[in-house]
Amino acid sequence: MDAHLLKELQHISHSMFSKNYFGIFHGSISTKVDINTFIINKKETILDEVIDKGFIRLTCNTRKDYRWKEASPDSEIHLEIYKSLPGAKYISYTMPPYATAYSFDHSLVIPKDYYGYTILKEVHVYDPQNFDDWEERAPYEIAQYFQKNSKKLLLIRGFGLISYDRDLTEMVKKVAILENSCRLLTINRVND
Repeated sequence: MDAHLLKELQHISHSMFSKNYFGIFHGSISTKVDINTFIINKKETILDEVIDKGFIRLTCNTRKDYRWKEASPDSEIHLEIYKSLPGAKYISYTMPPYATAYSFDHSLVIPKDYYGYTILKEVHVYDPQNFDDWEERAPYEIAQYFQKNSKKLLLIRGFGLISYDRDLTEMVKKVAILENSCRLLTINRVND
């Protein structure tokens, strides 16, 4: 695997874990290597200090082999996004606590802070309706949402945040801005 890409993913993964965007055994981060291949963390990998063996290379257009069983359970979501959006180079599934909590009671995030407002404007909250079959529906519904909308963030009620971008730093920056905006909105609401 590409050593430079792995180092980038390890560094960002550590930063996102320390900000509590990833849980101990949940969350995922990936990068597209070429038109048919992406690298993603393995399942049960703790995303704090990921070593090279914590990532696995998956091929999109072939029959799913043993590697898919070792990969993150979010691999299907990443696969559908990569297939649907040629511009996606990096994808993450995070569960930032303030943004996820904010999603329970709101259908739209309208940041009141400068960076949130100027960079994000607003973020829609997607309601999966039913968690019983969400695991099967998620890859297709998420990819369809991104195809129909120009946003690169999808906050899903009670599930977390899916984000993608061509630039890893831009992707992570938007995740951090959304989380900070939701934190400020929550603090402001408590103080009202």
